[in-house]
Amino acid sequence: MSTFRLRTDLQRVRLGRFALPLGIEPVDRRPPHEGFTVLYNPGEDGEPDTYSFHAVVSHERLRDLVRGALSLLPERVSPIIEIDSYDAYRTVDVYIGREETPLALSDFVETWTEFEQVLLEDAAVGAGANSDEPFIEVFLDQWKGLSIHVPPEVRDKVEFMLREQGLEEVITTWPSSESERTYDATIRPVLDTSDETLPTLDDVVLELRRRWNLELNVDPESNVDDAGRELGLTLWNAALVVEDSRGSTDRSAYMQVWASARSLSQLEQLIDSVFEQYPEWSLYECYAVTRVAYDDRPEELEHLKPRRTAPEVHLVQIFPDQEQQEGDTDSGGGGGGGKKPPPPDQTDLSV
Repeated sequence: MSTFRLRTDLQRVRLGRFALPLGIEPVDRRPPHEGFTVLYNPGEDGEPDTYSFHAVVSHERLRDLVRGALSLLPERVSPIIEIDSYDAYRTVDVYIGREETPLALSDFVETWTEFEQVLLEDAAVGAGANSDEPFIEVFLDQWKGLSIHVPPEVRDKVEFMLREQGLEEVITTWPSSESERTYDATIRPVLDTSDETLPTLDDVVLELRRRWNLELNVDPESNVDDAGRELGLTLWNAALVVEDSRGSTDRSAYMQVWASARSLSQLEQLIDSVFEQYPEWSLYECYAVTRVAYDDRPEELEHLKPRRTAPEVHLVQIFPDQEQQEGDTDSGGGGGGGKKPPPPDQTDLSV
């Protein structure tokens, strides 16, 4: 991935002496109280008791605070990413590390440091890591508040770290609901994408998913919305990176698959059937998978009926990599060139 670049046309918002991340322009201009809150959580159903800390600092102090918190983690961790979703039925996508393959903390921190500017500035993404033995979680949310969850025996260590950072316990940080931490604001993209070769936030998240070995935290056998309601058969779009199945290293493409399915698992079966029809291609990477509202279907699917009764692939499009020669084109319903598969409206670029 090419090196990302922050925009230079954004002016950092300050609420009094409190500096916000570049990606946030709040409607409420009241500054928060710098400091930390702490909440005791009694364990239920055999789960251990924990303490939850939430710390808020002006932006110029944020990097040192986060690095101090990451030092609380043990030698092996499971990374976490939360990012705003374009999925028609989900507001946030959560990606977690695979439990069976925890990551060395040193590797996690190395990648964190490389992408730190984005993680500290972009309000569309939150990130962190946790561990099981002992259970400790450090997470920088989208408003760049720092949450730390620890067992009782680690509480004193967390408080010592926070006080070393010059923080004191406060009753509340932001003036709105501390329990919900929802604030009215304009969220501004912070990455410079004026040149098509520059990575977008979706490219950054994809790279983090690769390095941290993350997977989407959803049940592959169900299809529910944010409220847990079963949706049944819905329209899906999958953006895939494909390569020559015969082993040619200079021939690749991007494939879009539109299908109706009742679950992610069922969609994956339909995608397998697509490759049976296109044996010249093999899957290299799944770039994006998301559910799409019927009204947001592409023009090629205007004929699609709103009520569908069976899982089915509706459209396959193949977009040759722009580095390929002009005539090297393969399409099953559409085509074109480009750096990456052009997503439809309301389609997420993070799996």
